[in-house]
Amino acid sequence: MQQQGQSGQAANMDWMLKDLAEGVPQTRQIVVLSADGLRMAQHGADTDSADRLAAACAGLQSLAGAVAAELPQSEGRMRLVVIEMDGGFFYLMAAGQGAFLAVLADEGVDAGLMGQRMRDLVLRIGEHLSSPPRQDGVAAR
Repeated sequence: MQQQGQSGQAANMDWMLKDLAEGVPQTRQIVVLSADGLRMAQHGADTDSADRLAAACAGLQSLAGAVAAELPQSEGRMRLVVIEMDGGFFYLMAAGQGAFLAVLADEGVDAGLMGQRMRDLVLRIGEHLSSPPRQDGVAAR
């Protein structure tokens, strides 16, 4: 189901995430989200789970940006957050203007490979992962 204001191009991004999921064993869930926590694309999870992850990521990227602003040479932007927890890892990477790539992976994941493949994906399709600003709840075109 396409969300209001979501472009057809963004709605069809789900298939682009398949390569990352298949290329990194132990990948559990992938979500592309806007800075304000709206799911733009997903792989490996049901819609409700992807929406919950996207909403949580919005808060994390905001917190990471606040911490980055404390560094004298920083522009206050978050590039990558990695959280190790019982049972696995969480990755959140900036992926275009106003968009982020989030991945949940099992504890056996190759962390270096995951970071590299996420970076490659962002570089390859980063312009498609941008989320234009919304006006009155509708994406500006």
